[in-house]
Amino acid sequence: MRFIKGHGTENDFVILPDADGHLDLTPELVARICDRRAGIGADGVLRAVRTKAAGETGVEALAGSAEWFMDYRNSDGSVAEMCGNGVRVFARYLVDAGLAAPGEWDLATRGGLRRVTLGETGDVNADMGPPVFQGAGEASVDGRPYAGKRVSMGNPHLACRIDGPVAALDLTRAPDFDPAAFPEGVNVEFFRPVGERHLEMRVYERGSGETRSCGTGTVAVAVAAAIGSAAPDGAYDPAGGRLPRGAWTVDVPGGRLTVTLDGETSYLKGPAVLVAEGEIRPEWLQAR
Repeated sequence: MRFIKGHGTENDFVILPDADGHLDLTPELVARICDRRAGIGADGVLRAVRTKAAGETGVEALAGSAEWFMDYRNSDGSVAEMCGNGVRVFARYLVDAGLAAPGEWDLATRGGLRRVTLGETGDVNADMGPPVFQGAGEASVDGRPYAGKRVSMGNPHLACRIDGPVAALDLTRAPDFDPAAFPEGVNVEFFRPVGERHLEMRVYERGSGETRSCGTGTVAVAVAAAIGSAAPDGAYDPAGGRLPRGAWTVDVPGGRLTVTLDGETSYLKGPAVLVAEGEIRPEWLQAR
């Protein structure tokens, strides 16, 4: 089993090339690969499979629009709909491997199609789709409640604004939240404005724990911040589906990302780095 290791603002992934969909990628195997002591180590696995061979009905229907499907799994082995940093790293891998040309094209994900734009090197820009504001929510850390906003990016987010530095939060265990509001779990972000349209953020991801970055999470906090700062002049109407506009800089522990909201969709731009490649030893696989 070949693998490539990559990261986007230190949100790291193991990419498994599987063009024809032959890998038996069980939750147990994913968790072992992502183990940072006994495996390769990663926040998740990206299986690179042709969309027509994905083996998932809803995904295979996208084969006419996108050649490649990003099969994303969290580090605990659970299946996830989307991953913003993963999309950029996945796109960079396809170009680097000669499986796609530099330029602009669509990827298939469980959250739908995502259009990426990239050159032979450099940052990758991804259309993350229209954010969906779903109302207010609340998370708590060590018994202290934080008001937040529920935002869907194809996967669920709860973006909570805090007054102090995000570094002061203890995210060694999952924040508490209302399971009735998030029956399938949620990515919880904590953010603080540090300048004009400039935020700092930390995130606790479902299925992975605290990570150094979360691409869809940065979009969610930009949306939450924009809603909180929108002037009451009718320019923003969540009930009517009108989204805020503007570019936001979001600093995460692993680096910096740019989120652009154009009133209809959202874009995420940032680095995508391929670190190493190799082969998982057969005896390690058989030992499971």
